[in-house]
Amino acid sequence: MNDLNEYLVNIQITWPRDLPEDVIERLSVEERKMAAVRAAEGHLVRMWRVPGRRENWGLWRAANATQLHDILSALPVWPYMAVTVHPLAQHAVDPFID
Repeated sequence: MNDLNEYLVNIQITWPRDLPEDVIERLSVEERKMAAVRAAEGHLVRMWRVPGRRENWGLWRAANATQLHDILSALPVWPYMAVTVHPLAQHAVDPFID
């Protein structure tokens, strides 16, 4: 998976006020399961929660922006997500560069 591009992705979730709590719970469980699948595939590398908000930052890997879009838009919570994607490039002083 080293040939994949890396993306820093910010996701903010806004649930509609009239969405039943049981639907939110079901979608949240499905989202966690899908995240585990994406991690096992090597697409979701890291995930950080933003304390006090329904927001996270994640390090994602994909062949290109189109594949990343396909991965993100397949998430169960996609209809309620606002997504910002920052493509990442290698830096000359990165200690992890071979």
